[in-house]
This record gives sequence, structure tokens and C-alpha cells, in this order.
Amino acid sequence: MTDLSIFHGRCLIGSGLADASLIVSDGKIAAIDAGRPDAGLALDASGLTVLPGIVDIHGDAFERQMMPRAGVDFPIDVALLDSDRQAISNGITTVFHATTWSWEPGLRSAGNARRLLEQIEALRPRLAADTRFHLRHETYNLDDEDEIRGLLAARRIDLFAFNDHMDSTVASLDKPHKRQRMVDRTGLSGDEFDILVARIASRADAVPASIARLAETARAAGVRMLSHDDDSPEMRKAFRSQGVTIAEFPVNEITAREAAHGGDAIVFGAPNVVRGGSHTGWTRASDMIAKGLCSVLASDYYYPAPLLAAYRLVADGILPLAQAWSLISAAPARAAGLPDRGSLASGQSADILLVDDREPMRPRVVAVVAAGRVVHLTEAERLSTAATPRAVAAE
Repeated sequence: MTDLSIFHGRCLIGSGLADASLIVSDGKIAAIDAGRPDAGLALDASGLTVLPGIVDIHGDAFERQMMPRAGVDFPIDVALLDSDRQAISNGITTVFHATTWSWEPGLRSAGNARRLLEQIEALRPRLAADTRFHLRHETYNLDDEDEIRGLLAARRIDLFAFNDHMDSTVASLDKPHKRQRMVDRTGLSGDEFDILVARIASRADAVPASIARLAETARAAGVRMLSHDDDSPEMRKAFRSQGVTIAEFPVNEITAREAAHGGDAIVFGAPNVVRGGSHTGWTRASDMIAKGLCSVLASDYYYPAPLLAAYRLVADGILPLAQAWSLISAAPARAAGLPDRGSLASGQSADILLVDDREPMRPRVVAVVAAGRVVHLTEAERLSTAATPRAVAAE
């Protein structure tokens, strides 16, 4: 792999920014603050902030590329390739596609989840971001338990989340707008959808044992687990007792406090920070961050959000840049069990962003290096094949 140097930038190293050069070799950061490194390629980062790549452990915006309108489908490979370009251009170098495997037909069906996994595995060599499969298992989907346990045992699932949207689904049946949105997503008629929901909801007694078996399989395979929308300390404790150590979008502060007390990773949505609150009216993420009750921010449904959220936290005086950036880089990397990324340090994967942050609330990604390759560049004049950074600077 062609070596690369990045010079004249303000690099986020440890807890602060420092003027330094980064030397990349064989896809990793080989050295920092080297004097005159020889390199086949050089990136001039003058006036820019150099940051570790974003690690996004929960993003489902790719669904809109698959089905931009209800009932309008596009091929999965086309959707994934376009989503990759969107993620990379927003600084996301590690992507976990949060794929719902539900009892529903349509967009969130078992068949769609299988095809997504197959396409992610097939397309990985063509994707710029390190792309992984985060399976969001609807716990009432008992019919596919054995198949999912097989995928867990084979380690084809990179993150595994327990979702339970049954209560909200039943409650939405009396709300015409929400009900119609669900019906459209499945491709069923209204009556067919109501009959299906009633049949699936009747399985409630079998759900806890299924969760226990799946958690046991995931633990044995070493797959990290998340629980989605925990609504009480008791629920968080119950999942933690089964090895589920990531609390994803806890719906109230008391549950987030239980997660923090237990040493769990706590995930909130970056769009919540950017917009100043939850679109569902639940917990305000910036408040949780200020109270030390959030350790990870995820793109959720909007790829630009992590970058914007980190800088908003700084602009609002909630966190300094190093801590804000950790929420979208080092901390999610730790939560996902990826110790080779999330910081600018020798030996780390060369996932590196060059960001123009002169407008604090509107940071702009100028260049992205993923695993040592320049995969996004908006200012081509910054790239040179000069032998050393000093030669480039003298031009």
C-alpha cells in the first residue's frame, strides 16, 4: 500500500490538539510528529483539524436508500454502495448497518435481513468504510430463532441487539397515521396487518426463554450485545445479567443511571443532540451527556449527525473537543470491541479525517483516509506526490 503523510494539521492527540505530522504505512499510523518523512503521497492539512475516523455502531439510514418511498424498492447493492458514499463523506469510517430482522414482511423481514447480510459480505472489498452487520432482533420473532443462533455461532453477526417494539406496535393500531406507515412498510393490507400483529402478540410467554437462548449463543461466540429502549432499571439489570452490556437509547434518566452504575456503555442518537431533543419526546441526549450518562453517540437515522453533534457539544460548552469526539470514535470502538481504532496513535488503523471547523456549528469534511487509503477528498490541491511534506509546503 502506498505510504501517506498528513502534515501541517492540528491533530487530536490524547486530550488536546497539537501541530503534528502523521505517517501512514500498510493501513496503519506508523509514526506521529516525524520530522521529514518520505512518502509516496502527502496531504496538506494546513488550517484543518485532523481527527480519528468516526465509528458508528448504530445507523439505519441505509433503509431510505432501499425504500425511499413506501412500496418503492431499489436493489440492495445499489443502496449499500450509495450509503457507503454518504457515510464516508460524513467522516464515518466504520459502519455498523443496524438491520431489523422482524416478524414483519417487507422492508424489515427475515428475507430482507438475509439479503442485506449477504450483500454486505459480498460488497466489502468495494466499500470505502469498514462495513459490519448489526442485527436488531425483534424478540417476538420466534420463528427465526434457530437461524439467527446459527449466524451468531458462525460470527457472521458483528453486533446483536434485542428489540421489542410490540407494545408500541399494538398502541399504534389506534393511531391512523402511525398504523398506515407500518402497513405500508410491510406491503400487507390493513386487515392482514392487524391479524398478523394479534397472532405475534399472543406469543409473549415464549419470548423470555428465546432471549435467554440467543444471549447464551452470543456470549459463547463473543458477539457484543445491546438492548434497545430499556425503560426501567429492572429491565437494564435483567439484560446485563445475560451479558448484554450496551444500553441503547434508554428511555429515561433512571434507567441510564442504572446502566452507568453497572459500567455499561450507553448509546444515544447523535440527531437528538443536533436537533436539541428527541423526535419521540424521550430523553434529551445533551442533558444525559452533561450528567455523564451517555458514552456513545450513533448516527441512528442520519449520517451527518455524529460530526455535527460533536461540534455542537463543544459550541454549547458541554464538552471539550477531545471528550465530544470520543463519543463518536474511541468510545464506540471500545463498546464494539475494536481496540485498533478511535484515536490517532502509532499502530492504530489509519482512519483519519481532515475537517474544516472554522464555522464551529458547521464543520466540513475535507478529506477522509480509511485504512490508509484516501477515499474522499474535496480539495484536490491538498494532495501531492512530493517526496516530503517540506517540499509540498514550499510550493
